[in-house]
Order: sequence, then structure tokens, then C-alpha cells
Amino acid sequence: MLLSIKTKLKLTPDQKTVMSKHAGIARFTYNWGLATWQSLYQDGYKPNKYLLKKFFNNEVKPKLEWIKEKGVCQKITQYAFDQLGAAYDRFFKGLGGYPKFKKKGQNDSFTIDASGKTIPVGGVRVKLPTIGWVKTYEGLPHTTTTKLTISRIADDWYIAFPYEVETEPTPKLVDAVGVDLGVKELATLSTGVVFPNPKAYKKNIQKLKRLSKTHSRKSKGSNNRYKSKIKLAKHDARVSNIRKDALHARHQLLMQKPRCDSD
Repeated sequence: MLLSIKTKLKLTPDQKTVMSKHAGIARFTYNWGLATWQSLYQDGYKPNKYLLKKFFNNEVKPKLEWIKEKGVCQKITQYAFDQLGAAYDRFFKGLGGYPKFKKKGQNDSFTIDASGKTIPVGGVRVKLPTIGWVKTYEGLPHTTTTKLTISRIADDWYIAFPYEVETEPTPKLVDAVGVDLGVKELATLSTGVVFPNPKAYKKNIQKLKRLSKTHSRKSKGSNNRYKSKIKLAKHDARVSNIRKDALHARHQLLMQKPRCDSD
């Protein structure tokens, strides 16, 4: 079974700077690819991620010394083009809007690998290719993966990666369980088990309003406005994580139910 995990990193100030540098290179590469794609298309060409990647690696990247600095993983540019190609694929298939340019501080992320080699993970430390050892707040499963994605939410950095696990069938206690998915309660099983709805947004709306009001009163460009922006983003991320956990639990129940009583 293929699973994925995402957890918060415990970084030093210097390590956060390194992560920001990698995210900046990924953002620059993506934006360069998008601008070049648009320019080529307007000139009558049909660009693709492979053409852009080849030109960037051969003609553009050698001139950018700041990308080739020691301690910078060179794989991030490759995945930036893959991300751009995927965005265009979704657009052409009608599954998403036209790709937009990335802005600093918004959805900062980058993906790295170990040049085809597996990357061992496990415990509260992981060795990132080129970057080195970083710590996590919670223990990681002892396994291997082929690539790692680092992303920033508010002022915190997170690591995410897919991995495979072997599963064994669990003994059945009942032949079938009906699942009633609702709004008031997250789910109610025919066995009588009830999963409550956390109602994260409703419970945190007052604090969200207060933080938003405080942020709007800060002077633009000031340190206090930046600090209030981080507080607001962290609170929003917390609410979002609670809702994602609830939706994930609901999805797991839906996937596991063999039969619904109402069917």
C-alpha cells in the first residue's frame, strides 16, 4: 500500500534560511519557465517542459552562480519544470485554471531527490540530499522514499514524502457496517459508534476575526505587520489542519465501509 506523510520540521534559523533559498530557486525556475512558455507560444511555437528544461540547463543555469552555490540541491529546478508541466496538463484537460506566476511567501515549496537512489528515513532525524541532517517534531516511520517535498506554512517548514508499507488483513468483527455521513456528526456507524464533527472553523471564528482586525490596523511594510501576518497565517493553518484531519478520517471511513445500510 502506498502511503504519504507530512510533518513539521524542527529547524535552526540557519536551516530556515537554507530552505528559503531552495524555495526561492524553485520559484524562480517555475516563473522563468512560465514566462518562456508564454513567449514561445505567442511566437507560434508549441513548448513543453522537456524543451524548457533542456534550454534552461544548457543555456540559462550555467550563468546563474547563485543557483550553483555549495549546499544547494540541483534537483529542485527539475521538479519545478515538472510542476509547471503538470499545471499546463491540468489546464489543457479542463481540470484547472491557467498557470499563474508564484509569489514570494505564498505556497513556498520545493522537491528534491537523491539522483535515483532511495532515501532512508526514520526517527526524529532525516538526511536531506545535499542539504544535510534536519530534525522533526514527531518520529517518522522507518522506511525509504525516492523524493521529498519541503513546504512552508506561515513561518514553519514541513516535510512530506510517499512510502510503501505491507499490510495484513485484520480480522472481521462484523460482516458489514453501515456508515451515515452527516454534518452535525462526522459519521455514525450502525454499531452505534459516533465520530463527532470538530467544527474547527466555527470554534475559531472569533479569534480569526480578532487577528484579521489587528493585522489590518498595522502599518504596511512594518515589522509589526509582518508579525501579525505570521500569527494570522499560523492560526489559519491550525484550523485548516483540523479540518483536513476530519475530512481524512471521514474519507477513510467511506473507503473502508463494505456496504451502506441505505443502499
